[in-house]
Parts: sequence; C-alpha cells; structure tokens
Amino acid sequence: MSKTSVELKQGIKAHFIKTDLYKTDLTCIIVTIPLKRETVTKNALVPFMIRRGTEKLPNQYLISKELENMYGASFNCGVDKMGDNVVLKFCIESISNEYALNNENILKMNLENLLDIVFNPVRENGKLKASFLEVEKENLKDVIESKIDDKDSYALENCISTMYGENGFGLYKYGYVEDVDSITIDGITDYYNWLIQNSKIDIFISGNIDEKNIEEFLRNNENIEKLNPREENYILDSTDSKQNVDKIREVKEESDVTQGKLVIGLDINTKMDNLRAVGNVYNSILGNGATSMLFQNVREKASLAYSAKSVFYKQKKNIFIRCGIQIENYEKAVELIKVQLENIKKGEFSEEDISNAKTFLISGIRNVEEEQDTEIVYYIGQEISKTNLSLQEYMDNINKVTKEQIVEFANSIDIDTIYFLTGKEV
Repeated sequence: MSKTSVELKQGIKAHFIKTDLYKTDLTCIIVTIPLKRETVTKNALVPFMIRRGTEKLPNQYLISKELENMYGASFNCGVDKMGDNVVLKFCIESISNEYALNNENILKMNLENLLDIVFNPVRENGKLKASFLEVEKENLKDVIESKIDDKDSYALENCISTMYGENGFGLYKYGYVEDVDSITIDGITDYYNWLIQNSKIDIFISGNIDEKNIEEFLRNNENIEKLNPREENYILDSTDSKQNVDKIREVKEESDVTQGKLVIGLDINTKMDNLRAVGNVYNSILGNGATSMLFQNVREKASLAYSAKSVFYKQKKNIFIRCGIQIENYEKAVELIKVQLENIKKGEFSEEDISNAKTFLISGIRNVEEEQDTEIVYYIGQEISKTNLSLQEYMDNINKVTKEQIVEFANSIDIDTIYFLTGKEV
C-alpha cells in the first residue's frame, strides 16, 4: 500500500491510496467546515438535498439505475464531527476496472458521478430543487428526534454538550429541530454555493489505481475547474471551545430507561510529546478492551456494569468513560471508576498491562488496511490534524510508549463532568 497527495487547487487536495488488497475502488469527497451553531443544521441538510439528483441524473431513480449499470456500485453520504469541525462525506464504491466484463472504465464513471452529485446538483431556476426541500426537512427532523432512541449515544452527546455548550464540539452533528423550519430554498441554495466555494475539500481514491491518470482526469474535470482556490477554512486541534469550570459538574437526566447510562468526561491537560500514542495506550489500559481496568474491575469483579469502556478524543484532549449500569449502583460505580483513575496515576499497573494495551492497539491499526472505508477515515483524520503519520509510523510510536509517560499523562487528567441518564422517579 502507498499513499500520495497532490494539491489540485489551493484548499482542494486529491489523495491516492494505491492497494491491491481489494477488488473494489472507493472514492470519497470530504468537505470540512468549522462547527457553528448558526450553520450546523444547514450542514446536515446539504447532503440530504444534493443526493437527490444531478443535472445529468436529475432524480434518485436515475442515480440508482446508473449505479446498477456500474455492476451494482453503492453511494452513501453523511455528516460527522472531527474535533471542532463537521465533515460532509460522499462516497461511491465500485468494482475495479479489471473485473468489468466489457472493459468499461468503471473508476472514471465512479469519479464522474460522484463529482456531479457533490458539485453539480440538479437545479430549477438556478436554485436547488424546491420540491426536495420540504421532504428532506422532515427527514432531517426525524433523524434529529430519533437520537434519543440510542440511549448510549444520547448520553455521550449530552455529556459532550454539557462540557462544551453550543460551541464547536458541543454541537449535535445533525443540528436542531427548531432551526429546520426556517430554512428556505433560497437560504439552503446560498449556503450550499458558499460551502463548496469556501470549504476545505479532500478527494480520496482507494484501490489498484493509476495515480497519474486520475490526477490528470481530476485537473481537467469541469466540476473541479469551476471551484475557486480557497483558504483551508477549518479548526486544527483545539480545546478553546470548552466551558471551563472550577469543580466537577454532575448532571442527572431522567428518561424512560431501566438501565442507567453513565458518562464521565475527562480533561487532558498536557502538551507532552507523542501525545496521541501515549493517550491511546493509557486509554487502552483504562477502558479499551477486555483486559482493561474498567472491564476487569468495574464490570467483571464488582459486577457494577453491563458494559464499561472509555474512548480517547485526541483532537479535543478528552477521554469519555461510558458504562451501562443498574440505576441503584450509580454511586458505587462512580467511586470505583475514580479508584481506577487514581491507581493509574500512582503507577499501579504492570508491564503486562502495557504490553496487552500495545498489542490490542497495534492489532487494530493493522486492521485499518483491511477495510477501505476505515483506511480513508484514518487518513482523513491525519489530513485534518496535519500529522501525516503512516500506519507503520503510528505503530512504531505506540511501541515507544513507556510506563513513565503513561503515569505523566494520567496525572494530567481531571474529571470535568459526570453525566447520568437515569430512570424516572415513580
């Protein structure tokens, strides 16, 4: 596998991941923009609108038919958060050219169709199609309102919003129901036009590909030609958007649940070298995997949790501990979790714990190359963080982590927020 990048225009890059591990080519266009309260709902609506049709294929039926003609290619789109940014992701996966029965250039079709969907959506009188808007506004409302259905994710989102408020990372990636109704066809058209001419754009192509031919195709594509150069308008790793407080925030929210959802948000206050690798090893010892302290001590030995894990958000320098617990075990679970945090600060973990954590992490990194979409997500993160680490370099950094670094990292951690989604009192 090899990965190279070229700048097509200022703020617009193409990234080529050449690999012969797959029988498919995956092309993704990533649009990155800072998270802001006034635009977050529009960001989420844009993919809903432009997936409906292009000038060449003006409805979803024709897009589906075109994908079928490409031997059953698949298209998907969505939004996600990366630190204080939102990324709009549009992808087409198709068979590699060598497997086409009639020597068709499937990758070219893949690229042409994806570029048309993102940059050349169907319009009426110069605007996005008004008949799509009301339907997609209702679809977006449904998505926003259904977030409570997944109680684990809902609890995590609420803990994050408690810590960050309506600033950057604290915003819900799909926006807010109260903002949807006020979006007009003029407003969403103007915003879409602004978005594609001002946002950071990255085009990823993965497969057994010819980088030079693809680069030439992209540079001559009419959709790329009409894009303006732009500044890379996004926020590099930042903790500035957080609402700092002098004491631990404890929030309890009642809901229709029989199993409590506990989320503890941790702040990391260090600029130590190799932060990402050290943080991941620390997090694996704490709560990432079956050998972790949370799993072994909170779930297995004390039987205080159905699930117990932690997730490291390097871009925001946060760790979130997530547990599903019996509601009556709340106090006991919180206290036992605090004991685990203190034990790591005191260095009360073994070399075997470190070795298990590294083995677990490196196995996961090796698996990145096993799935094209996972590999692209990894390199999107690298691009946005300006780190540009190869997978091998990342594994090497993991192996370099020492116990002393883990203890130093642990002692930089404070509890910011304890959020508990609990049952309603009868």
